[in-house]
Amino acid sequence: MAQYDLIIRGGTIVDGTGTAAYVGDVAITGGLIAAVGRIEGSAAEEIDANGKVVAPGFVDIHTHYDGQATWDQEMAPSSWHGVTTVVMGNCGVGFAPARPDRHEWLISLMEGVEDIPGTALAEGMTWDWETFPEYLDALEKLPRTVDVGTHVPHGAVRAYVLGDREQPGAVPTSEDIAAMSRIVEEGVRAGALGFSTSRTVLHKSVDGELVPGTTATPEELIAIGKAMGRARAAGGHAVFEIASDLKREWNEFGWMGQLSREAGIPVTFAALQSIAKELSLDEQIAQMRAENDNGAQIVAQIALRGNGIVMAWQGTVNPFAFRPSWMAIKELPWDEQKAKLLDPAFKAQLLAEPNDYTDAPKDIGGVVMAISMGWTLQYEMDPDFDYEPQADASVNARAAAVGVSPQEYAYDLLCRDDGKGFIYLPILNYADGNLDFLHPLQHADDTVNSLSDGGAHCGTICDAASPTFMLEHWVKSRKRGSRISLEQAIKRQCRDTAVLYGLEDRGVIAPGYLADLNVIDMDKLKLGKPWLAFDLPAGGKRLLQKADGYVATIKSGVVTFLDGQWTGAAPGGLIRGPQRVELAEAAE
Repeated sequence: MAQYDLIIRGGTIVDGTGTAAYVGDVAITGGLIAAVGRIEGSAAEEIDANGKVVAPGFVDIHTHYDGQATWDQEMAPSSWHGVTTVVMGNCGVGFAPARPDRHEWLISLMEGVEDIPGTALAEGMTWDWETFPEYLDALEKLPRTVDVGTHVPHGAVRAYVLGDREQPGAVPTSEDIAAMSRIVEEGVRAGALGFSTSRTVLHKSVDGELVPGTTATPEELIAIGKAMGRARAAGGHAVFEIASDLKREWNEFGWMGQLSREAGIPVTFAALQSIAKELSLDEQIAQMRAENDNGAQIVAQIALRGNGIVMAWQGTVNPFAFRPSWMAIKELPWDEQKAKLLDPAFKAQLLAEPNDYTDAPKDIGGVVMAISMGWTLQYEMDPDFDYEPQADASVNARAAAVGVSPQEYAYDLLCRDDGKGFIYLPILNYADGNLDFLHPLQHADDTVNSLSDGGAHCGTICDAASPTFMLEHWVKSRKRGSRISLEQAIKRQCRDTAVLYGLEDRGVIAPGYLADLNVIDMDKLKLGKPWLAFDLPAGGKRLLQKADGYVATIKSGVVTFLDGQWTGAAPGGLIRGPQRVELAEAAE
C-alpha cells in the first residue's frame, strides 16, 4: 500500500479545468500531486475535507510585491486568500535594473504609481542587485509562502539606459532602444516571465511626472517585443503587459497586434470601464478581437468588481482632501488629527469651506470631482458590505434618508469606530451601477480574471482579496444578476491565469502537477471588514482584509495556512521562465 506525504480526504474536487466537481481524495508526495480519486494508501499527514471544496492554489498574475518580496516571507494579504503564485513587476514599475544613483527615483516612481509607502520600500529593501538577473538572484534567496515570478519593468529599463535624460516625453535614440532591448532579452533569458509598461495619465511619480514609457513610440515597444520573441525562441517565456489610456490617436491595438504577430508572443492589457479611456470596454474588446482574428494573441485582463478607492481619514484619500482645514492637519500625528476631527467646532469649520483645487492634478479632474463631490458615487461600507452596492447605499441616499447633507453624512461616517470608518468609491468598472457587463467576459477565452494589484495601493484598496470575492460574490451570494459556476470560477483563477504566463505545472488537480491546493468551506467563506495596519517597514500603512472559510492552503505539498493562520512554513520560491508538468512516477 502506497505511503504519501499528505492526503486530503473526501473533498469536493474542483480540478481547475472547468469540468464538473466530484468527491475524492488527493495524495501528495515530494511536492507534487501523486494520485487523485479513491486512495487506499496512508500518509504522514491527512486533512479531512468532507463537505469542503478542494481547489488548486490561485495564480494571481497582476501584483506589485516587487519590494515586499525581498523582505517578507508571509506575502500577505494575497497569501491569506488562497493565492500560491504571484506575478509582479506589472504596469512598468519595479526595481531592476537599478543603478545605485537611481534607487530613490525608482522608489518615488513606485510610490506614486502604486501608493506603496516610499519609507517602507527605502527601509525594507537592501538593493543587493543592479542588473535584472542579479535581482532574480536576490529574490531567490528568500523562501516565502508563495511562488513569485516577475516582469522586466519599462520604467526601470528606461531609467537605466537614459539616465538623466529620462524625462516626460524623452525620445530615446536607436542606440538607446537597442540597449533597452538587450536588457529585456537578458531578463527574459534569466527567467523573467515578461515585460511591462504603462501609458496612462493615472500613473505618475510622487513628483507628479508621467511614468517612463507613457509616450514611448510603437517603434520602441515593438523592438522590445522582438527582443522578447528572441528570448522566447531560446526557451524563455515572454508576455508583454500594458496598462494604457487607449487613446484613439495612439492606435494601441494596431501596434499591439503587430508586436504579437511579429514577436510571436502574447500581449495582455488592463480592460476596464474607465473615465481615462476614450474607448468603451465594448470597443476595447472588439478591437482586440479584430487583431486576434488577424493572427495576434492579445488577452484582456478584467477585474471582478468596481475598482477605485476605499476612503478613510488615515487612508491616502478622503472626500475632504481639498478643504483648507484638512490640509492644515493632514501631516499631524493621528491622535492630534482625531482630536480635531471629533471636535464639533472643527467639523463645522471644515464643512463650511469650499474645496481648494489649486494643487489638484488637472489631467484627472473627473477623479478629483468624484472624490470631493461625488456623493451619489460613494457608498457607505457597512459591516456586511456588498461590493455591488445599489443606489440606496450611496452617501447621497443615506444622507437624504436621515435628513442631513451628504457632506455631513460622509464626515460622520468616517468618524465612526473611533475615526476608522470607510467609504467605497468605485471609479472604474461601475459606470452602470452593477457588474452585469463582467458576466459574459468571465466566460470568454480571450480574457483572464486579474487586476488585483496585490501589494499595491496600500492606502486606497485591498483588491488582493479578489479570489475570495470571486467565490463569495460571483459564485455564492450575488444578489442581482447572474452568477457563475464554481467550476468556471476556479478555472478562471487557476488554470487560465497560469497558462497565460507559461506556468503549465500548476492550476490543475491531476497527477504530476504542483501540489498547490486550497481546502475551502464554502458555507463559511466570507470577506472580513478591511482595516488599516501600520506594519510595513518604517511603520508604513496598508489596507488589509482577511476572510473566513479557508480551511487550509498548501504550497508544493506543505501546509502554509490552517484556518486562516500562517503555519510559519515558507516552501515558495522564485519562478524562472516557463514551467512544465513532470508526470509523477508515483501517479496511480
